[in-house]
Amino acid sequence: MVPHLTTALNGPLLDLERRILAAQPTIEHWFRTQWLEHSVPFYASVDLRNAGFKLAPVDTNLFPGGFNNLNPDFMPLCVQAAQSAIEKICPEARGILLVPENHTRNQFYLQNVARLALVLKQAGLKVRIGSLLPEITSATTLTLANGATLTLEPLLRKGNRLTVEGFDPCVILLNNDLSAGVPEILQNLEQAVLPPLEAGWTTRRKSQHFAAYDRVAAEFAKLIDIDPWLINPYFARCGEVDFQAQTGEECLVAQVDSVLQKIRAKYAEYGVKDEPFVIVKADAGTYGMGIMTVKDANEVRGLNRKQRNKMAVVKEGLQVHDVLVQEGVYTFEHINEAVAEPVVYMVDHYVVGGFYRVHTGRGVDENLNAPGMHFVPLAFETCCSLPNPDCAPDDTPNRFYAYGVVARLALLAAAVELEELAG
Repeated sequence: MVPHLTTALNGPLLDLERRILAAQPTIEHWFRTQWLEHSVPFYASVDLRNAGFKLAPVDTNLFPGGFNNLNPDFMPLCVQAAQSAIEKICPEARGILLVPENHTRNQFYLQNVARLALVLKQAGLKVRIGSLLPEITSATTLTLANGATLTLEPLLRKGNRLTVEGFDPCVILLNNDLSAGVPEILQNLEQAVLPPLEAGWTTRRKSQHFAAYDRVAAEFAKLIDIDPWLINPYFARCGEVDFQAQTGEECLVAQVDSVLQKIRAKYAEYGVKDEPFVIVKADAGTYGMGIMTVKDANEVRGLNRKQRNKMAVVKEGLQVHDVLVQEGVYTFEHINEAVAEPVVYMVDHYVVGGFYRVHTGRGVDENLNAPGMHFVPLAFETCCSLPNPDCAPDDTPNRFYAYGVVARLALLAAAVELEELAG
């Protein structure tokens, strides 16, 4: 089952998909040259939004937590990509230590960890899972809802090496976004740490990522002769906002208004009749927390207590002071009346699959990464790397190829962003 685009506004998008397909050899050559120049993150997932007139990334996660949602048929792609990544970083690697988030009850997340461990084992590595949780003091086996088991072990520090009992790995793979900061046990290690510590939300900012994406999208748009706006959301940043103390409000109002005006101008240029909106969200952090949809700058003036509380704190209780104001991209993809958005997964610089995030309780202009009884991931039925020139531009393999291209642009932006963070 593939989401249906319920919109008549598919002219510009069809043209975009057509251009991407026609330029496939040019695009793939360009990507090959980029991967020679930049060190690619070990893995990433990219949330895309398909508005029918625009296809753009709205979030890039460098600690992806949904490998359990990928089509099992694509496991060989994941395994080959993992082998490629490890060969580059530590060719003599035999063992890898996986450090997950501090969840023991989130079944979906734990199934992701189990799937990720399986990919690494099938790539020919010994895999152990080291937990940062203080209550894990000895090897603890969890039985998951899908029948799989997961053994968590306490992390040990020996000099500048991170280990678990009887296991000294070459590589530390983080599946923990470090929202609560970088624990001392992970600092100044001599082993390769992937992704690097600066990729965590302690230091990383969405505004820096989208600034890098701006440059990547501009270069790519020039390459295939399109308007970069078709693949790139406008954004602005507001620092020193305090939702509880109600300070920084004027900055927020001004930035929301500025971004909305830019979108209005583009909508007029392309004949888009929908109402422009922006998403206001924390500049750091994840899990769909601290997010609101805004259609008028006055909506962020004088927020009520409930709205302020919702925006003030994100994962791990972190206070929000830096805010990203991002162009809202409608999603006109639906599955059985439910709104859907594609999430593309990559390991190394390879697209290894993806799924649709589906939410029956949300609208076409809302964040779908939100709690909801009907949050249903739907695995892609084909991978994103095999376009079919004999099909129409919006047929499944070709739409998925376009997804894969835009996701890889976001991945390249993440590579540039991490280089800048590392100095």
